[in-house]
Amino acid sequence: MGRNTRKRRTPLATKAIAASAALALGGGGLIWANYYASAHETNGQNTTKAATAQVATITCPDVGQQLTNVPNQARTEVDGELANLDRQITDAYQRLATTRDAQSRDASFVQNSILQPLKERRQVIIDRIQLEINRVGGSAPDSLDSLDGLAGCTGATANQANTNAGQDNTGQQQNGGQQQNTGGQQQNNNGGQQQNNNGGQQQGNGGQAGNGPVAADFVDITKVGRNVQAKPKRSRNASTGTFTTRCGVNANKNHNTDNVIVAPGVANGAHHLHDYVGNQKVNAFASNDTFLQGGTSCQNKNDLSSYYWPVVRVQDGSQDFDQDADGGGKEGNVGRILTPVQAQIKYVGSPTGKVVAMPQFLRIITGDAKTTTNGLANANAHWSCTGFENKVQLTTQYPICPRGSNVVRTFAFQSCWDGQNIDSANHRTHVAFADARGNCQNGFKAIPQLTMRLVYKITPPTLQNGVVKNAYAVDGFPEQLHKPATDHDDFISVTTGGLANKITNCVNRGQQCQ
Repeated sequence: MGRNTRKRRTPLATKAIAASAALALGGGGLIWANYYASAHETNGQNTTKAATAQVATITCPDVGQQLTNVPNQARTEVDGELANLDRQITDAYQRLATTRDAQSRDASFVQNSILQPLKERRQVIIDRIQLEINRVGGSAPDSLDSLDGLAGCTGATANQANTNAGQDNTGQQQNGGQQQNTGGQQQNNNGGQQQNNNGGQQQGNGGQAGNGPVAADFVDITKVGRNVQAKPKRSRNASTGTFTTRCGVNANKNHNTDNVIVAPGVANGAHHLHDYVGNQKVNAFASNDTFLQGGTSCQNKNDLSSYYWPVVRVQDGSQDFDQDADGGGKEGNVGRILTPVQAQIKYVGSPTGKVVAMPQFLRIITGDAKTTTNGLANANAHWSCTGFENKVQLTTQYPICPRGSNVVRTFAFQSCWDGQNIDSANHRTHVAFADARGNCQNGFKAIPQLTMRLVYKITPPTLQNGVVKNAYAVDGFPEQLHKPATDHDDFISVTTGGLANKITNCVNRGQQCQ
């Protein structure tokens, strides 16, 4: 069985017409928000509540997170099959978006025509994953044997989706106290409380494409209490230096919708658009040899590392170059793409000891692009505003910044490495965060911690009658509804000329280098 390297079939983009429930084909994304707004205006609160009760998104177990021990011989095939699962969810979500009229006439339509066929298709893929692992002598997790456990998906209303986006994977509400691992500090989500939309009502899924964000995803940062706690106390042996690499803001608009870490060899494997700085030859089909020949946007030409993140868009009614493309408007990622006005990439040390150099081609993903369905267990989103960064950091809401303040989006990557692997089957278990005191656990070694700070000049959104106007949002999988907690960042370490050791020595000696 060969890896799936074909682009998925083009889904039908949709838009609402007039004030009816009928949906027509168009190039502006998955738009049905106007239908709900018209229902509210015409028939009053009861109709809006009925619309809210409709299925808004699809929730499926994340099979990839279950695969912590896939033999290397099977990873290529397994990654391809996991990409197939993502494509299936996206296609099912498209069908959910384009059948609202049928859903309104048949209460069992979603279950019978969308969720049950999706379950059956997913089971075929899960069976193939299991076979691939067992074929090379591995042991597939027992969870893959359960038809109802990982194959079955559910439909969630808009209110349910908003609730789950603020919970961890045990269903516990996050009211502050989520570990955010920025240099080991604890960052709470106070002010991350859900705001009611027009008395608790939602108008569809919100957003320019009808798949988010909604008013509850935003908060006036001036009304949020301080929630940033002190960093861990440094020991006498702490590595206090920093190394800054200047790689630009992607002004040359190097974009694609691939993800070579999670879905190598699969076009549009991310289903959303990335900004790339550093290495300039990164796509789904790039190899380690490609990275070494890729060139770089960094001033230090020995830094061939790839730093990439989902773009941020302003949903002001405008469209960008990809409004009719996979990963763009066809999958609900709409609006004007913003280029950061600043992008700082800095490596910092450990508060408890010295660090070892990162291995060549180390891959790290921080955050979780699927927190709307997975919960917040792996969330690592940080949203704030200039002038507030040391006071307030948000995970489950986007900040509305005061006049003269810009939106700040930061990442602090995992800083502990298992000492052996440059990647792992679920792309997580080979690296880890330090504990609350800054120590690496389970025999892991401290490495220079990659931190990134992106600044965006954004006209503040406004909240009117429970609806957000001129929202901004991070790109994501269509069924994730553009929630702020889905923010994530990707990194592949590629250096030449001994740069990895230079970064390590600088950090360990307490120097500030670039």
